[in-house]
Amino acid sequence: MKIANLRGPRDLHIEERPLDTSNLKPDEIWIRTRVSALKIGTDRGNYEGAEHVPGAPVYPRWVGDSNLGIVMGVGSAVRRVQVGDRVVTRQPHQSEYITNEAASMVKVPEGVDDEDAVWAHLYALSSFCYRKAHFEPGENVAVVGLGTLGLGAVALGPLFGAHLIAIGNSPTRLEMAQRMGAHEGFLYNDPDLKAKLDDVTGGSGIDLVILTANPWPAYRTALEIVRLHGRVSIVSLLGRGETDLDFNPLSMSLFYTRGISLHAVSGPTGYLYPDGGGGSTMENRFSNDRAAEHMLFLMKTTSLEPKKLITHRFHYSRMVEAYEMIYHREKNMLGVLFTWED
Repeated sequence: MKIANLRGPRDLHIEERPLDTSNLKPDEIWIRTRVSALKIGTDRGNYEGAEHVPGAPVYPRWVGDSNLGIVMGVGSAVRRVQVGDRVVTRQPHQSEYITNEAASMVKVPEGVDDEDAVWAHLYALSSFCYRKAHFEPGENVAVVGLGTLGLGAVALGPLFGAHLIAIGNSPTRLEMAQRMGAHEGFLYNDPDLKAKLDDVTGGSGIDLVILTANPWPAYRTALEIVRLHGRVSIVSLLGRGETDLDFNPLSMSLFYTRGISLHAVSGPTGYLYPDGGGGSTMENRFSNDRAAEHMLFLMKTTSLEPKKLITHRFHYSRMVEAYEMIYHREKNMLGVLFTWED
């Protein structure tokens, strides 16, 4: 089998490793990858050697965590999937692998394209930006940062009942946001931004800002545009790779006197209504996998179509080329897929 291995900053290799698929344990599943997705923000940080990312191993380390494949074999005790099923897992970029039935995994329903389904877990994270901040239908939501994660939040907003405003740093990204369903879009440095937001919301203001961008200026924009007593849902790694701050991120004028609530979108979300399963409500009802299943359901039954954002498709053998492109911050690069069939 082949796997992408990052030996150090900007030192990515496709390595050959043995994989014994002939003696699966009762709870093991053998999966052959069809496509894997590149998450530009997180994967770029890993590739360039930014400070340690929570949950990432030290060098040498795997890269990627959005993998769609076909089940090729199952152990005698496996019940979740069967041979021939398509599944999305959190496994790294690799051609095939053996995983455990208890690992993160969702089955792809018929009628959902591979190039949509592979984004299921990323879009689940986008959905947590709403859930963790207690979003209610009818609220005005601004998404600051229009990478893959942010545009996922843009696409979900109208489906959830939001009035969705996209805030980006380039006209190209604003065009992508409109393609994904944004009702309005503005550049973050528009000198009339606050007035325009006041106009499009009828004076009620932005109830919830979803912040997916790492730079501190994006954070400042989020706090400046949210209404009094509004919420900011933060799914970015603030300050990653940035220079020292030139302002107080929790100043009275930005935070305290405005009564803003900041929500860190990390880990599972709570739920008020027990499901009777006998375990943790957070794990049983709105786990990452269940949220991903919901995203796949929306892909099957609504207009949710992540593949609209795919700008590049590479054979896995060109993976280093793709990572170098995101390292150099190619603005026309957004949704990136690797194909693994030779």
